[in-house]
Amino acid sequence: MAKITYIEFNGTEHVVDVKPGKTVMEGARDNGVPGIDADCGGACACSTCHVYLDEAWVGRVPAKEAMEADMLDFAWKPDPEKSRLTCQIKVTEDLDGLVVHIPEKQI
Repeated sequence: MAKITYIEFNGTEHVVDVKPGKTVMEGARDNGVPGIDADCGGACACSTCHVYLDEAWVGRVPAKEAMEADMLDFAWKPDPEKSRLTCQIKVTEDLDGLVVHIPEKQI
C-alpha cells in the first residue's frame, strides 16, 4: 500500500492507503475524499480530478502524456509544473508519501 495525502483547498487533510495498480483518483473516490469529482470515471475525458502536486513531488511522479496535458487546459487554474489529473497517475510503492493539493473547485 502507498499512503497518499490529499489536502483540500480549506486545508483539511485526508491520508489514505491506496493499493498499487489503482490510480490516485481511485484512491480518492474509494475513500470519500471530497473535491475530486472524477466525472468521466478515469477516462482522461474531463479535468474534474485535477490536483496540484506538492512541491516535493514535482519531478518524482511519472511525466504526463500529451492527452493529459491537453485536458489540463480545461482545469481550474492549471499550473504548468504542478497540475496533474489524478486518473492518470498509477499508484506504485514509489509513490508512498505522495501529497496532492485539491484546487478550490473542479470544472
